[in-house]
Amino acid sequence: MAHSRNRSGFTLIELIVVIVVLGVLAGVALPVYFDHAASAKVSACKGSLGGIRSGVANYYANEAIGGTAIFPTTAQLTAVGTVMQDNLPANPYNNLNTVKQTTTAADATNRVNDSTTGWYYYVNNATTPTTVEFWANSSTAGENLF
Repeated sequence: MAHSRNRSGFTLIELIVVIVVLGVLAGVALPVYFDHAASAKVSACKGSLGGIRSGVANYYANEAIGGTAIFPTTAQLTAVGTVMQDNLPANPYNNLNTVKQTTTAADATNRVNDSTTGWYYYVNNATTPTTVEFWANSSTAGENLF
C-alpha cells in the first residue's frame, strides 16, 4: 500500500527557478528605470527653461511697449511677480532655484557649472543686439540652454 503525501510547499528547485527569473527581470528592468529617470530630468529641465523663457520674453515685450526694450536684470528675474509669478523652479539636477549672474560672455559660451547655484544668467543690455542666455547648472549637454 502506497502512502500518499500531501505537498505543503515548494521544492528547493522551484524556489531557485523563481529567484533566477526574478534576477533576470531585475537585470532588464533596472537599466530601463534609470533611463526613464534621466529622461524625466531632461524633460523637467526643458519645461522649466520654457517657462522662464516665456516670462523673460513677456518682460522684454512689456518693456518695449514702454519705450526701451531691455531684458530683466538678475534681481528682476528672481523677484517674485516681476518676471515670473512665483519663485523660479528648482533645477532638477541639483534641486536649487538660485540664480547666479555671469558677467562675461566667455562664461556663457563655456556654460560654467558649479555646485552652489541652480541656474546661470548672462545678460548684456548694452550690446546691439542684446545678448541674453540662461542655462541650468548641469554638465548634461543638450537640454540646459535658454
